[in-house]
Amino acid sequence: MISKLSKQFIEKVQAVKAKRPKTVIDHILKHGQVTTDELKAMHGYNHPPRAARDVREQGIALKTTMVKGPDGRKIGVYSFDEAGTVGYSKRAGRTALSSKLKKELIKRYRSQCFIYLETMQERELQVDHRIPFEVAGDASDQNQNPDDFMLLCGSANRAKSWVCEHCPNLLGDKNVLVCKTCYWAYPESYTHVATLLQRRMDVVWAGEEVADYEVVRKQATQADQTLPEFVKDALRKLLFQ
Repeated sequence: MISKLSKQFIEKVQAVKAKRPKTVIDHILKHGQVTTDELKAMHGYNHPPRAARDVREQGIALKTTMVKGPDGRKIGVYSFDEAGTVGYSKRAGRTALSSKLKKELIKRYRSQCFIYLETMQERELQVDHRIPFEVAGDASDQNQNPDDFMLLCGSANRAKSWVCEHCPNLLGDKNVLVCKTCYWAYPESYTHVATLLQRRMDVVWAGEEVADYEVVRKQATQADQTLPEFVKDALRKLLFQ
């Protein structure tokens, strides 16, 4: 496989040191490709698209094809896309998100998670692209616009990552306008949640409010309802009756 790649490209992929993308890269260098089944069985990655995404975020393009596995199921196959790597901005790798950018976001929006609206320590917040890197690409470090980023706690960032990875828009057309009207990019003003006609509200009970939560949870159990169902019914009675 190495003989088919340019020296410059080989040097680029071999320069990656992060464990997960390096594992994928080394396998492809040795075998020419890696399947989703191999990533699971041989390397222990239960979510292969995430491992492939790590490679792409290092600035290395991958081709994805679908084939039939030994059991007849369709499985994904990843291989290098050297031509796609050169000069393709969306695959050029993430620019490091600077501490200056984080400080500016905190100055504008306070030390608060954009999704859960919970105030927390600055160190607990992470800077994330509002629109996924795979859709919109990235700006240079000098041109990072705070309007293109959001502050997320670890839990919200993981939730957003999972939803975006499975979103029909990211898997299909990669339309920036679809992302711009999505809850996970602009929770303050959106028309859909990952292309679904939904509205979402995440409520966190903290500190002394935990006691209130336990009362609500107990009443929901007594009413044989899930907590979201119980809260929705309570709001309907309060607002519309």
